Amino acid sequence: MSEWVQVNMHEAKSQLSQLAERVWDGDKVVIAKAGKPYLDLLPHVDAPRTRKPGRLKGKIWMSPDFDTTPDDIIDAFEGPL
Repeated sequence: MSEWVQVNMHEAKSQLSQLAERVWDGDKVVIAKAGKPYLDLLPHVDAPRTRKPGRLKGKIWMSPDFDTTPDDIIDAFEGPL
């Protein structure tokens, strides 16, 4: 069974590792500020992001010569041919 614990901000700063372990063990940790609940300490849960093909369609523009490197740039790297 999980336990509920409330700690003040100063205690949370000095005991963060121990509090994090308690959260992962199932306890509910509430961080208080001025004696009133302020934050809940929760474990991170990855939320899978659903890929939506085409969601940027019409929002990205590329120049027709996007993949053409100008001669002056090539010369700067390789020297004149």
